[in-house]
Amino acid sequence: MAKKGGSKQKKMNSRVDFTPMVDMIMLLVTFFMLCTTLLKPQTMEISMPSDKEDVKEENQTQVAASKAITILIDKDNTLYYFKGKPNGGTDVVDEGKLFETTYGKNGLRKVLLESNPEAVKAVEKLKAEFATKKTSNVQDEVKVKAEYKERLSQIKNAEYTPSVIIKATDEATYDNLIQVLDEMQICSIGRYVIDKFADGDKQKIEAYKNGSAQ
Repeated sequence: MAKKGGSKQKKMNSRVDFTPMVDMIMLLVTFFMLCTTLLKPQTMEISMPSDKEDVKEENQTQVAASKAITILIDKDNTLYYFKGKPNGGTDVVDEGKLFETTYGKNGLRKVLLESNPEAVKAVEKLKAEFATKKTSNVQDEVKVKAEYKERLSQIKNAEYTPSVIIKATDEATYDNLIQVLDEMQICSIGRYVIDKFADGDKQKIEAYKNGSAQ
């Protein structure tokens, strides 16, 4: 007589073998390393005033007074500027007269663009020219970028471009200075210098606030 009771089925443990995934991950990492272009850090060129005592004050900036714009950065996000020499002496309209402006496209940027129309047009023309020179060849692309950078630098530093002198008080913020430096790039101005805030600049601002500025 046969024994009752069925045979018990053996339970199988299910698991996924991820070993092949290691090879796939390594292939993906290698692929992205070879195909991804590493970003190069971009630096901003800044001309600093000389600290040498034998350099005369009139030779520190070496710019024509008629094309100079002085920007004064003060506390509480206040911004001032004047054109030409502080005390006049050339044929610049409202030379030495202090004006208050703001940050952004309707303030300082507008002032700089109006003072640099030739360079702005030249840069737009240059961008349109090089837009047609795009190539898939890596070596040719490097040459095109180098040529563009060189010609852009020539435009920004041309004789017709204004020279900007940037001065900040001790109460001005670092962010305000960076905003002004950004405007130099946006407005295609290559000749600018960060100078020390002088007593005469402070007197100009105080006179403006008191309503006694000429």
